Amino acid sequence: SHHHVVVFLLTFFSCSLLHASRKTFSNVKVSISKQWTSNAFNTTLELPIEIWSSNHLFPNTEEATLFLGMLGIIFLFSYTVGLFISGMVGDRLNLRWVLSFGMCSSALLVWLHFYNRWLYCCLWIVNGLLQSTGSPCVVAVMGNWFWKNGRGVVFGLWSACASVGNILGAFLASSVLQYDYEYAFLVTATVQFAGGIVIFFGLLVSPEEIGLQVLKQFASTRLLPGSLAYTCLKPVNYSFFFWLPFYLTDPLSIWYDVGGIIGGTLQGFISDILQKRAPVLALSLILAIGSLVGYSRSPNNKSISVLLMAVTGFFIGGPSNMISSAISADLGHQELIQSSSEALAMVTGIVDGTRSIGAAVGQYLVSLIQDNLGWMWVFYFFILMTSCTILFISPIIVREIISLVE
Repeated sequence: SHHHVVVFLLTFFSCSLLHASRKTFSNVKVSISKQWTSNAFNTTLELPIEIWSSNHLFPNTEEATLFLGMLGIIFLFSYTVGLFISGMVGDRLNLRWVLSFGMCSSALLVWLHFYNRWLYCCLWIVNGLLQSTGSPCVVAVMGNWFWKNGRGVVFGLWSACASVGNILGAFLASSVLQYDYEYAFLVTATVQFAGGIVIFFGLLVSPEEIGLQVLKQFASTRLLPGSLAYTCLKPVNYSFFFWLPFYLTDPLSIWYDVGGIIGGTLQGFISDILQKRAPVLALSLILAIGSLVGYSRSPNNKSISVLLMAVTGFFIGGPSNMISSAISADLGHQELIQSSSEALAMVTGIVDGTRSIGAAVGQYLVSLIQDNLGWMWVFYFFILMTSCTILFISPIIVREIISLVE
């Protein structure tokens, strides 16, 4: 019905706007680092001397970069804790209220800027908690409207919201970054706040709100033990998400998101045909290892970098998108918890929260490895974590392959 289309679009763009807000921070790291250091006055910014002097917080770019990395880690840990909380809150309150509150409050918070290290840390902690309302709520709403049959391709297409948000955030930030990095935050926050208002008045949480009845179908419980595998995969995906814009001056990082969009949709479609998700994930992750090796040894050629980045996004971003959407929805309606019709947000929060723990730790390890051993060892770390993901889901892979053969 047209209600399904409206729900799909509203949840899609609400999630996209939240990701755009996070992506803005990644895209303005270079500008922030320049403006916050005492020896990095950049005439292209055309900042008056008195404004620049009041804004610099660090004596050199190395300390500024280290602090920005710490802010990212703080945000991820706060976001991780918030996912567990938001999942439980979303199941007990109206999902529309929780999502709208998180979007609007987070947008207002991003508008605030204090040139003080400790205040920035506090702001990013609260911002992580508010941003965490997004994932559990939107997946729960989508799970209420779209059931088992065809869920893979629907959620595969819907999971492109993260990549679309990354692209949107990069576009919005770059369009005003020439004036000041604060304008980038202002633009994305304004759009996000408007989206939160639309969600509050326009989103239908479930078909029951308009008198529709849905035949609920429950998924298998066998994918639930895979949370440890998801914890290993997210550091790889989030490392590309947080650090690519910082180390690539060209908009090449967008192609990773493009690959993730195509990968999540196509892999969701194939998993619907097979009625199994683990074999599709396993094949994609095996090929992801090859793409990581190729990307780490790629020549200094823009066209080749674009191709390899898209391929890497396809095989890493695609599975990550499918895990965070379709598989979370499967778990939320499994037989183990079917006695609780309001558990989907909680399950999504648990799955995403578990993975985010790995992402938060991974961000620290990436910066540590890069500083001490170089980028080649960072890719070795990515390969190790991807291999561990395959290892942890191997029992599920074996069971589902045997069931397909039988």
